Amino acid sequence: MPTALLSVSDKTGLVDFAKGLITLGWDLVSTGGTAKALRAAGVAVRDVSDVTHFPEMLDGRVKTLHPAIHGALLARRDSPEHLKALAEHDIAPIDLVAVNLYPFEETAARAGVKPEEIIEQIDIGGPSMLRSAAKNFASVTVVVDPADYGRVLAALEAKDDDMDLRRLLAEKVFARTAAYDAAIAFWFGSERSEVFPDRTTISLEKETTLRYGENPGQRAAFYVERRGEGIAALEKKGGKELSFNNLLDLEGALFATDPFADEIACAIVKHTTPCGLATGTSALDSYRKALACDPVSAFGSVISFTIPVDDETAESVSSLFVECVVAPQFTPGALEILGRKKNLRVLEGRAQWREHSLDYKRVRGGFLAQERAARDGGEQWRVVTKRQPTETELKNLQFAWRAVGSVKSNAIVLARDGATIGIGAGQMSRVDAAFLSVYKARLTGHDTKGAVMGSDAFFPFRDGVEQAAEAGVAAIVQPGGSVRDEEVIQAADEYNIAMVFTGKRQFRH
Repeated sequence: MPTALLSVSDKTGLVDFAKGLITLGWDLVSTGGTAKALRAAGVAVRDVSDVTHFPEMLDGRVKTLHPAIHGALLARRDSPEHLKALAEHDIAPIDLVAVNLYPFEETAARAGVKPEEIIEQIDIGGPSMLRSAAKNFASVTVVVDPADYGRVLAALEAKDDDMDLRRLLAEKVFARTAAYDAAIAFWFGSERSEVFPDRTTISLEKETTLRYGENPGQRAAFYVERRGEGIAALEKKGGKELSFNNLLDLEGALFATDPFADEIACAIVKHTTPCGLATGTSALDSYRKALACDPVSAFGSVISFTIPVDDETAESVSSLFVECVVAPQFTPGALEILGRKKNLRVLEGRAQWREHSLDYKRVRGGFLAQERAARDGGEQWRVVTKRQPTETELKNLQFAWRAVGSVKSNAIVLARDGATIGIGAGQMSRVDAAFLSVYKARLTGHDTKGAVMGSDAFFPFRDGVEQAAEAGVAAIVQPGGSVRDEEVIQAADEYNIAMVFTGKRQFRH
């Protein structure tokens, strides 16, 4: 009679799996709460102490750390010496292990939980059994994911000695235990406020395989830190599956509206950078103002709203070819209207960053890691010109500063009435970005006279200010910090432009 050892924290599907094994003639051995749950469901199991001839001890910390368990798992069935050793010590082989681990990650993520509670959720015996069984996958079937119970039972029922399946299940074990240990190491680092430890592991789980990457011919997949968080928390209400580029643009759109989370705002994003961003009195008002910035570039865009989308807004959006729309909520009518566009992806919900998440960028042979940029509350702002900005100009400067932070560097935005009217993005020189913002504004019929300008980094020369003056810009917000700041301030004074230094830079490479 083959033997299975079941010891799980997540009991999803456990009873049905155990009953299936018994139907196929398996003997079941179990531990603590798992054995209790199985017996309550009428499933006959033996306690692990019947195998080890040693009681569970230390409040359950020691149950399966015993040669009778690990010898039964690690013995190679093709080795006469191994089988002889089992026989000498009266150890029966264990042929299947179903183990999942204490909920360390979930416990550590709870607000207000005490360190000692978290430490008690560091599983020792579980990973040890999993690794022993996985190492001996040639003879032992190991299941760490309850989602695999069905196919394991199917293979056993068919008497299919599926080596490929056992190898896959072993792979999943080592991936899971690596992720588990990474989470524990991260927690220890966070306890001593270490943002950048000497060694770190980025643990990701595949959410879905994508049709292709940035271009056809490039294979791709979407990985998440944890299921149901971030972009994966959004619920797709209609349209095709998200593509690689959709996901990139979706992040860009959410990033653009993040600084306006407490306001009514809309961002229209193309190739990860805004082509229109606005606040307004309603979803429709903010959308129309954002679209007016660059309606040509908005073709094939991704749109993010900070408030629910109603029927009227949906009607307006549906008149434009859009790849994806994301909002906290949609009215039933809005879903019906947007649903008429079969290819339009409609995503509902809020995608939040995990606390203390780092920003990673890939380079050859490694990763760059940085803290996510903190929101600028204006604490270091100071007016450096003779002319002070008016109250209206200051309000627009505050909008422009938040807006330019989501635009690819070198970045310049022109803004008026809580909306971008011209955006210069991703230019190699700042004066070119300033020129492009003015050009785009005039191309779409916006009057640049009296507008404000936001720059994500300092003006290295006065030519950017001269470009603004030629367009009639009334006020500029920029970080300051150039060796030519005095020269730039002098240019602003010459053209009677108010200028504010923020003391912070907002590069987005």
